Amino acid sequence: MASLTIHSSTTVFPAHPTPIATLSFSESDQIKPWTHSPTVYVYRSPAVATSTVVESLRNSLSQMLVPYYPLAGRLHWIGGGRLELHCCSAGAQLIEASSTATLDDYGDFSPTDALRELAPKVDYSTPIEELPVFLIQVTRFSCGGIVIGTGLSHILVDGVSAITFINSWASIARKEKTVESIVQPFHDRSVLQPQKPLRAPRFDHREYDNPPFLLGCLDAKEERKKESIPTLLKLSKEQVEKLKKRANSNKVNQLYELPSRPYTRYESIAGHMWVCACKARSTGDNSQPTMVRVAVDVRRRLGTPVPNNFTGNSTLVAVTPKCQFGDLISQPLSYAAGKIREGTWKITDEYARSALDFLASQEDISWVRTSYHTKVKVEAPFWGNPNLSLGSWMSLPLYEADFGWGKPCYVGPATLNADGKSFIMPAPDNDGGLIIAIRLQKKHMDDFKRHFYEDL
Repeated sequence: MASLTIHSSTTVFPAHPTPIATLSFSESDQIKPWTHSPTVYVYRSPAVATSTVVESLRNSLSQMLVPYYPLAGRLHWIGGGRLELHCCSAGAQLIEASSTATLDDYGDFSPTDALRELAPKVDYSTPIEELPVFLIQVTRFSCGGIVIGTGLSHILVDGVSAITFINSWASIARKEKTVESIVQPFHDRSVLQPQKPLRAPRFDHREYDNPPFLLGCLDAKEERKKESIPTLLKLSKEQVEKLKKRANSNKVNQLYELPSRPYTRYESIAGHMWVCACKARSTGDNSQPTMVRVAVDVRRRLGTPVPNNFTGNSTLVAVTPKCQFGDLISQPLSYAAGKIREGTWKITDEYARSALDFLASQEDISWVRTSYHTKVKVEAPFWGNPNLSLGSWMSLPLYEADFGWGKPCYVGPATLNADGKSFIMPAPDNDGGLIIAIRLQKKHMDDFKRHFYEDL
């Protein structure tokens, strides 16, 4: 049986003095998990010694923590389930490990419990004021491969800003750029703060309500308990284009008038996943209601655009209209794709500002905050059976993280702990193919995969 050995754990401090200050979070930050998103970067047999890898990462990270000084800070509770960040140069944590396993032992790198061991382990019984907000684990395998596992508190960054940080760090590690030549981060969150005095929401923000329960159930308690498993599904460029073509043919009339442009890859694939989940979960009652939750990046949807170098969370929640299993299963794919679009297109500047006002008006924000990557208990609505929560990393440059020993052969989440949670990601060869990481109840997974690949 393969074993993982931790050899060292060190604190990496900024290379130069950094501002000592308190960073206030926006409401779009506050609704994100304060726990650490675990991501793995897999490198096959780089021709470099482990000690050299660790030293390079340590030195370059120390330099990066100067412009990105919040990542050396510590979180503090301020009441109402909200947090602030004390920028105090307390440092990030760098862990060195080795494994007797080979990379091939991990198969396709599905986000299983075994893969989770390759990302930093965080002891959440420790007071939050003492926890690093950024941790890195470097694991060398018996085959010579290396996995860099990162854990970054989601309340600080979204996917775009996290990848910008990682790729900038990598460019410094391989000595292609200096700290001065990277895009300098913008840490001010005021662009996504509600106006003062606080206004009443102008819309009914049902996206924060509980989604539908299974027919006959008054809550999701039993569904939360059921065993679920993760998997990775791969789509070639040809399969992606086939789904997109299918979604844009045999269009059906929607209840609301939607933008007339063709359905995107994301809308097509998300709609297909929703239909397949309904087929796999169906008990024969076609009246079962269902919804999909998506994260919408508002960087370009606001009247005052969010700067490209913004380091906070610029995504807000959107939900599809409530649909029935029967309609999704019986209608052409364009029906589901249209419902995905209907849920996202309404996130305008006015709607986003109203959502921020709604969140700011909550005396306690804890009930909104989700978590899909740890087992820390949350109060947020359950988006598992009969619903889905579909995230997209499709446009993120995941494979530019070359730290000096080549690009990764795989990048993805180290875990998915929630039924119904999924990420759609680019394939490593950048040929237009996609990889989908999804977690579903074990009893539904085989049927989901069978329906997913039917006619592709």
